[in-house]
Amino acid sequence: MPRASAAEAAATAARVLDAAEKRFIAQGFGAASVDDIAADAGVTRGAVYHHYDSKPGLFLAVVQRMQQQVADAVVAAAGDATPADSLRLGSHAFLDAITTGGHARVLLADAPSALGWDVWRRTDAEASAVHLREALLAAGVAEDAVEATTALLSGAMNEAALWLSERPGDASARASAHAALDRLLDAFVG
Repeated sequence: MPRASAAEAAATAARVLDAAEKRFIAQGFGAASVDDIAADAGVTRGAVYHHYDSKPGLFLAVVQRMQQQVADAVVAAAGDATPADSLRLGSHAFLDAITTGGHARVLLADAPSALGWDVWRRTDAEASAVHLREALLAAGVAEDAVEATTALLSGAMNEAALWLSERPGDASARASAHAALDRLLDAFVG
């Protein structure tokens, strides 16, 4: 049997990743099966393991992709505004992006337990947290306080995202979360 071209292999890996993301959003990590993901992607179970080694490896790829999507939304929203405005715009964009399309369930509910705390923290630090830290520094948070401030603000936004994910479509809850985020940001940068 001829080997697949690099383009075909990449297309297969992308189909598997897309199918896995849909399953993990709909069912959670524990209930989603590799067999169902493979069927959804139109490939064999072996093809899934060829591209992603394991179910946790596939889940990690989904998490990394989602984290990058959230980070991209933060960077796009922050734009070229003043440092304080960039922090504010990026923080609000984070809250909106992570509560869109099942991201909160995958990134905040399932990922810490499915991947382990250390892996989850590392992937978060490589995505949105790095942008938050940089924005806090640019907005005037002192170097000796930036790590604690990043942890506190990140934790608060993650909790707000989980709270909002329990209230889908509740515009009042969303407005309340954004107003509370503004008050919290005011405490850090005025």
